[in-house]
Amino acid sequence: MTLYRGYDAHQLEAEYNARASIPDHPLIFARWAAQSAAARKRAFARLDVAYGDGPMEKMDLFHPPRVAAPVVLFIHGGYWRSLDKNDFSDKVSALTDAGAAVAAVNYSLCPSVTIGEIVDEMRRAVIWLWRNAQTFGGDPYRIQIVGHSAGGHLAAMLLATHWQDLGSDLPRCPIQSALGISGLFDLEPLVHTSINAELRLTVEAAKALSPYYMRPVCRAPLALAWGGNESDEFKRQSRDFAERWRDLGAQVRLLEIPGRNHLTVVEDLGRGESELVQLALELQKMGR
Repeated sequence: MTLYRGYDAHQLEAEYNARASIPDHPLIFARWAAQSAAARKRAFARLDVAYGDGPMEKMDLFHPPRVAAPVVLFIHGGYWRSLDKNDFSDKVSALTDAGAAVAAVNYSLCPSVTIGEIVDEMRRAVIWLWRNAQTFGGDPYRIQIVGHSAGGHLAAMLLATHWQDLGSDLPRCPIQSALGISGLFDLEPLVHTSINAELRLTVEAAKALSPYYMRPVCRAPLALAWGGNESDEFKRQSRDFAERWRDLGAQVRLLEIPGRNHLTVVEDLGRGESELVQLALELQKMGR
């Protein structure tokens, strides 16, 4: 039975179940946790800073080497249902080394909350950074969003937000630029996979939470990147979303990184010489 774009249930599961396609994912996660713990010990950082009232509304602030620095909000992936900011502390070190202040953010996880509620949490995180960036050496006019997987979806949702409805002190867009890594921008196919057991999406809710069906409110430069070894659907998600938003006037760049899968691609964010880091730095300059 065809469920989505010619795929049956088994095929969709294979396309979107990233962990199943990467047999060594437990070893990757263990490596991330160890490397990130070591990074936090040596970093100049304030940990678990509250940006909202919820128990998961916390961020780690990695201070920049100078004042008036660009601010990077890093949003982790995990299909809105797993992982933690503490798994990615080392992945943001290259951005801090390049002069940015980095906020690695946590959020509540499905099924205890909905994806819509997670979007609201990320909006609160951006608002907190806008109002408080100068207290840790950041420039509120130079906020960049970087998100991996589900974090890529959340980054796009932030670009589609009507910010002035959320605070009279907010600009039309507090975001200078954004980078989505292996993001999901049309959530409808997930309804037909095992992932939806925790997401609890209907087709209607999936479309309502899909940036693909929204208009960009922020005209900030956007880049979308993915690994060359990812599934066809993950690659299509970024390409189709880029085409859609370009037609609506957005500036969108694309980058495929050879030899990387859905998990290892984000590791390039911790390597200062990588194309991914250089892309993030170029976006920071474009949005000024």
